[in-house]
Amino acid sequence: MVIDADAITLLAPLQLRLDARDVMTPHVGEFKRAFPGVLEGAPSKIEAAKIAAQRAGCVVLLKGPDTVVAEPNGRAVVNATGTPYLATAGSGDVLAGFISGLIGQGMPSFEAAAAAAWLHGKCAEAFGPGLIAEDLPEILPRVLSDLARTEATASP
Repeated sequence: MVIDADAITLLAPLQLRLDARDVMTPHVGEFKRAFPGVLEGAPSKIEAAKIAAQRAGCVVLLKGPDTVVAEPNGRAVVNATGTPYLATAGSGDVLAGFISGLIGQGMPSFEAAAAAAWLHGKCAEAFGPGLIAEDLPEILPRVLSDLARTEATASP
């Protein structure tokens, strides 16, 4: 299950423990509602995401210019791809769709969230100014082709 947007806000007061295979994808405002005081009390955004993942019992992808993906066991990564153009309506929905699609193909949730964040950012970088959410899935095949070409030329 991938939990995004208003679902996070609706579930936050319930303080549910989710399944380790679930992924929650809050932006900072949603994160603060779901995990009051954690972001302000943690020494870093990475630590805040780790605390949230442990509390919720699921993978947490904390969106932003430095998106953090954390899982309950403490493993975390920071995604460095993307542009400010991703701050557009529906972009987070596309990210949730990318994550769901990768999980649906058998990728473990943490890896799917990290890979989707990277792909999402690369799509935005490839498109550039004027990006709207609907552009992201349309440019994904080009990003994947570029990745496959890069991998093929890097292989011995």
